[in-house]
Amino acid sequence: MQLDLLNAVDPAGWVRRRLKFDPDPHQEAILTSTHKRILLNCSRQWGKSTVTAAKAVHRARKYPGQLIVAMGPSGRQTGELIRKMEDFLRRCGVKPRNDGSNEISIELDNRSRIVGLPGGEGNIRGFSSVNLLIVDEAARVPDESYRAARPMMAVANGDLLLLSTPLGKRGFFYDEWTGPAGWLRLQVRGEDCPRIPRDFLADEHSSLGDFWYRQEYCCEFVDNETQLFSRDIIQCSLDKDIEPLF
Repeated sequence: MQLDLLNAVDPAGWVRRRLKFDPDPHQEAILTSTHKRILLNCSRQWGKSTVTAAKAVHRARKYPGQLIVAMGPSGRQTGELIRKMEDFLRRCGVKPRNDGSNEISIELDNRSRIVGLPGGEGNIRGFSSVNLLIVDEAARVPDESYRAARPMMAVANGDLLLLSTPLGKRGFFYDEWTGPAGWLRLQVRGEDCPRIPRDFLADEHSSLGDFWYRQEYCCEFVDNETQLFSRDIIQCSLDKDIEPLF
C-alpha cells in the first residue's frame, strides 16, 4: 500500500509499475495532465481507450469516494472500456466488483465507483456529483446525450474527457474541437503512433480510399462525400445580420 501511495503522485510511473502499461509520450502527457477539459482526437488503434482506462483507474485508486462515469454510443462500447479498467485493476491486485445498483459498474474498497452508461439520453439522467465524465467514441454519441450528461459534473466541478476519431464536420465533438479555448486538445495521427506499422497504413490507405483514411487515421474532420455543399461553404453563406424568413 505504501508503494501504491508513493507512485500515486507520479501517475505515469504508477501506471508503469502497477498496471504494467508503458505509455508513449503522448499518452504520458494525458496521464500527467491536470487539465479539467481534455479532448483526444486520435487515430484508430492509437490507444485512446487504453490510456483513458488507465487514467480512470489511477484516479479511482488515488482519491476515495470518486464517481467516474463513462458513456459511449452503445452499451457494448461502454462495456469494452469498463473491461479495460477491470483488467488494469486486476493487474494491481484488486478484484473488481459491481456496485450493486448499475449493470456496468465497478466499486472499490475506498468507495470510489466507475459506472458505465450507454449513449441514450434517457439512460443518463439521475447521476450527480460526478468527478470525472468520460465520453468514448464521442463523435458517434448523440448531441442530446452529451448535453444531458454535462450537468452531472456541476456539484463536484468535475473533469471532462472526450475521446474519438472524427465523423465529419458535425456534432458536439467537432464543435468542441473547433470551438473556443478552455480545452487541452491532443491530435495523434496514425503515422505518429509507434505501434502501427507504416506498411499497414499504406495498405489501409489503398483499401479504404482517401476519404475514410483521412478520417480514421489522419484525424481530419472531412465532409461527407454525398454532401452537395460542404459545411464551410454553408457557414460562409450565413449572415447573422439578416432576419430569417421563418
